[in-house]
Amino acid sequence: MEKRAILMAGVLLVLMVAGCGRGQQQEGQLTGSVQIDGSSTVYPLTEAVAEEFMKQYPGVRVTVGISGTGGGFSKFVRKETDINDASRPIRPVEDSLARQNGVEYIELPVAYDGIAVVVNPQNDWVECLTVEELRRIWEPNSTITRWNQVRSSFPNRPLNLYGAGTDSGTYDYFTAAIVGEEHASRSDFTASEDDNVLVQGISGDPNALGFIPLAYYEENMDKLKAVAIDDGNPDNGEGCIHPSPETVNNGTYQPLARPIFIYVNAERANDPAVEAFIEFYLQHAAKLAPEVGYVPLTAEAYELALERFRNRVTGSIFGGEGSQVGVRVVDLLRLERQSTEGTAE
Repeated sequence: MEKRAILMAGVLLVLMVAGCGRGQQQEGQLTGSVQIDGSSTVYPLTEAVAEEFMKQYPGVRVTVGISGTGGGFSKFVRKETDINDASRPIRPVEDSLARQNGVEYIELPVAYDGIAVVVNPQNDWVECLTVEELRRIWEPNSTITRWNQVRSSFPNRPLNLYGAGTDSGTYDYFTAAIVGEEHASRSDFTASEDDNVLVQGISGDPNALGFIPLAYYEENMDKLKAVAIDDGNPDNGEGCIHPSPETVNNGTYQPLARPIFIYVNAERANDPAVEAFIEFYLQHAAKLAPEVGYVPLTAEAYELALERFRNRVTGSIFGGEGSQVGVRVVDLLRLERQSTEGTAE
C-alpha cells in the first residue's frame, strides 16, 4: 500500500509539472524570430512594441531595422523580412513586385502621425506658412533659394532645405500633400532616411527649413521650432494650425496628418512568433503610441485591423495606389468589412 501511494504521488507530481510546463510554453516559452525593417517614422512605435513583447516572450528575438519605407519594401517583396514598417501605403510598383515574387501581404494601420515643418530656434521671422508657400518652395525646379523670396517681409538670408530621403514614406507623403504628386520635388536639399540626422542638421543651421515626423519634433522641441500651417480650408480649422497630437487627432492639422502602417507577409503570419507579435502589436499600440509621440487610432479601427489580420485579409485598403491625402483609415476599414459581408451574403 505504501509503495502504491508513493507511486500515485509521483504520477500526480509529474502531471502537475507537465501542466505547469504547458502554461509556461503558452505564456513565456514561445520561441522564434521576427524580422522587421522599413520606416524610420514607424520605428519608435515598433521598437516600443518589440521591447514590451520580448519581456513577455523572452524566447522570441525581434529585430527592427531602419532603411526607409521604400528600402524596407524592397526587402519585404524579396521575402527578406516578415514585416515592413511603412509611413505611407504600398505603391503600385511595390505591389506589382510583391505579386511577381509570390508575396501576399496584410496591410495594418497602427497609428496616426503628423509631418512637422520645422526651423532652427534662432529663426524669429517665421511662425506660419501656407500650403501654397510650401508648394512654391518644394515643387520641382523651384528657384526659391532665399527667405525673402518666400515672403517679402522675411529677411534676405539663404534658405537651406532639409527633408526625408527619397526612399522615405515621409518624403512620399509630404510631396503628395504639398506638391500634389508623390515623389515630385526639387532635388537640391539635404536628404536623409534617418530623421535624427535631419534634427541635427536643422538644429545647427539658423537658415534651415525642413520637414520631419511629428514624433521626432516632440522628442527634440528644445532643438527645433515648429511652424504652423495654413491650408486655406476653414473646414479644417481657421488659419494657422500648429502640429500636435491633438490637432492630428481632431483633423485640423491638414494636409500633413497621415496614418502609419505595418505590412505582414501573409505566409509568415502563420508562424507562431510572428502571429503572436502582430496580435500583441494591435492590442497594445493604443497605449504605446502616445508614449512615443504618435496618435492612436480609434478603438474601432484597432478592432477592425485585428479582425483583418485574424481573417488573413490580403491587399491594401488603398487599392495599392500609394499615398492618399486626408483619408480616415477607420472609414476604409468599415467599407472593406461591409463589402466583404455583402459578398458573403
